[in-house]
Amino acid sequence: MTHQDTTPESVASKAVADSTSSNTGSPAVAPAVPKASADPTQWGRVDADGTVYVSTADGERAIGSWQAGDAAEGLALYARKFDDMVTEVELLETRLGTHAGEPKHTLTSAKHLQESLAEAAVVGDLAALGARIEHLLARAEEAVEGAKHEKERARAEAIALKEALVAEAEEIAHEATHWKSAGDRLRQILDEWKKVRGVDRKTDEQLWRRFSKARDAFSRRRGSHFAELDRQRAAAKAHKLELVEEAESLTESSDWGDTANRYKQLMADWKAAGRAPKDSDEALWQRFRAAQDRFFSRRSEAFSERDAEFAANAKLKEELLVEAEQIDPSADLKAAQAQLQRVQERWDEIGKVPRERMRELEGRLRGVADKVRDAVDAQWRRTDPEAQARVDQFRGRVEQFEAQAEKARASGDERRAKKADEQAAQWREWLHAAEQAIADR
Repeated sequence: MTHQDTTPESVASKAVADSTSSNTGSPAVAPAVPKASADPTQWGRVDADGTVYVSTADGERAIGSWQAGDAAEGLALYARKFDDMVTEVELLETRLGTHAGEPKHTLTSAKHLQESLAEAAVVGDLAALGARIEHLLARAEEAVEGAKHEKERARAEAIALKEALVAEAEEIAHEATHWKSAGDRLRQILDEWKKVRGVDRKTDEQLWRRFSKARDAFSRRRGSHFAELDRQRAAAKAHKLELVEEAESLTESSDWGDTANRYKQLMADWKAAGRAPKDSDEALWQRFRAAQDRFFSRRSEAFSERDAEFAANAKLKEELLVEAEQIDPSADLKAAQAQLQRVQERWDEIGKVPRERMRELEGRLRGVADKVRDAVDAQWRRTDPEAQARVDQFRGRVEQFEAQAEKARASGDERRAKKADEQAAQWREWLHAAEQAIADR
């Protein structure tokens, strides 16, 4: 169903649109107003004593005084004020043209501008601005009138919309059998009803009484239908009683894992059984929950004892980590490896720790092991014969190309000398990198 927007803003905007596309066509083009700041001397002057005058159809009118400096600056100031008034008129015209805001507000602003024009302290073409304001007033009045008609039209549409919603609700009340979807639709109709604005109170109350009556009729029919479900609820009561009895029989079990899983299945069966009669459903649930609570309370106590043991283990491992983190492979690498091995053996003997502490504690021990392993790797790299061989190879190539360059230069072959110098420079860079790699180990 498509709904008509009947908000005040939409009414005003539609009214303006109607006013600009009436049977008489688009309104006449707004009279042009020359920009006063382009040449303020056309419209006013500043006399020797600083009095500022503006030219009007009835002669000059004093509008202010300028004592701050050059007369042209003062005249320009009053010209800019005139241009500001023109800009304000243009903004009001834009509001009408774009349907922004209510036409009545635009009309009020235009009237205020017209009233202030006679005494305005501005320099510019007052006659042209007055004509422009008159044009704006005419457009605004047309828009206001259009808004009135639009409001009436919107009221009629709002009434028609609510009548359609009432008719749909009455049809649901007498014919619907899909109870959930029908109830959802009635709630949607109510939400849509609340969004419709612009209906007079008397009509709205009449339509509301019809809608309320339809909802009540639907509720009675649905109530009769669910009365038939009582038989099913009696069966649900018998099934839930069986579930309660089994749950109570498991309360003293110490098979924590399997019994916990069975309670989960019993809970799933409970939910699938449906609702028992109200007077017994809560009592059965209390018994069922009490049985669960008894078993899980016992399991919690057992887990608490285990957690205490794990917490003690965590403390022992923390003490062991203090010793491990003092291992210094840089002093004696073999001794550090032996000490780390002893720490790891004692670590395994201590046993499990709380789950939330495992990552932290294992991470610290791993950090010690990584430090020792890195020291072993670094020692191997420092004694790597291949790395030193590469350094010697790069140094030999540098010397080779330097000798070639010297020989070519001695024979007067600068091109070959230059090429040999470039090759020597390249191998010199590689030599430096290889030497630095060994130094960094």
